[in-house]
Parts: sequence; C-alpha cells; structure tokens
Amino acid sequence: MRKLLTAAACLVASTALAGPPPAVVFENARVRVWKVTTAPAVFGHPDAVFVAIEDDAKRKAGDAYWSRVPDGAGPNMVGTFVIVEPKDSASAPTPPAADPAAAKPVFTGMSFVPLFENDRVKVIRGRMDVRAQEGFHTHESDIVLVHLSGGTIEDTADGKTKVNRWKHGDVEFEGRGSSHSARNLGPAVEAILVTLKP
Repeated sequence: MRKLLTAAACLVASTALAGPPPAVVFENARVRVWKVTTAPAVFGHPDAVFVAIEDDAKRKAGDAYWSRVPDGAGPNMVGTFVIVEPKDSASAPTPPAADPAAAKPVFTGMSFVPLFENDRVKVIRGRMDVRAQEGFHTHESDIVLVHLSGGTIEDTADGKTKVNRWKHGDVEFEGRGSSHSARNLGPAVEAILVTLKP
C-alpha cells in the first residue's frame, strides 16, 4: 500500500511539473498550430517547426527549430513555444492563379532574415520598421506568422481596411491566393514567418 501511495504522489508531482496541456490555437486543412508552456509537451511532433517565444538561459525569442526538441529541453524545463505542424499538402485547396501582368509590390521599411528551409517549410524572421509598408500583393503560399513583439498593423483586403492589434505570441494565418496591403501604425513589429510549401 505504501508503494502504491508513493507512486501516486510521484504521478501527481510529475503532472504538476508538466504544466498546462498544449493548446491548439489555429487549425485548418493545411496546418495545426499549438502553443505549449513546458518542454514535455513538445515531444511527439516529428514534422513541425518549433518557435521559442520567450527568452531563457539557452534560447532567445524567435529561435526556430525543425522536427526536434530544442537544445537543452529537459523534462522539468519550463518554456513557451509555438509548434507549427504542416499537414499533407494534398488536402490544400487550389488558389486562383496570380495575375502575371500584376506589378511587383513595393515593400518599404521591411527586412527578412532566412532561418532555415527544407522540403516542407521555409522559415524567416521578419521585421516591419516604424511606418513600414507592404504594397498590394498576392500570397503564393500559405504562411503562418508567429508574432514576437505584437504591434498595430493596418491591413487592406477586398476593398476594406481594418486595424489589427497583435500581441506577443499571437498567431496569424495568411492563405495562399489571398491578397492585401499593409502598413505599420506603431513601433517596429517582429515575427517568425513559416511558409508552407505545396
């Protein structure tokens, strides 16, 4: 009986250390996005991008990894990650073709740093400086944005303009074939962009 009680106490303690379960923050036919707050939750995702969204002793917010538990992740390590799991591209709807005669969009005050690329994804870190603008453009691929800084972005699509107020850790999906323009209304904005390959 004593062994049974000891085992039960260990199970309760290990569950408490694991923290809250991972939460699906976005899912569609192309991708599932999880937000997790402990290292044990990242195990079991063999084909995924892991994005650290908090600084800690071993990582900086925005560090990104493919298909592996981030370095230094132990069973009791607490951290905050967004996991982007691409789904089989066969389930993706075919978008309308882009107009080849359309003018190349002008992007001002923006920078992009490639992080890694494989046959499933291309991952970059993007920055929109103060007053940066994206000219009207059409996405050729599905893109998941993981907001590192948050920010205020004015977005114009389908003849309508709206202001999005993103927070640190928010996730945004921009579908293949969607068209829009955008401009930064506040301080600089930083995000990880995960482009899903067809």
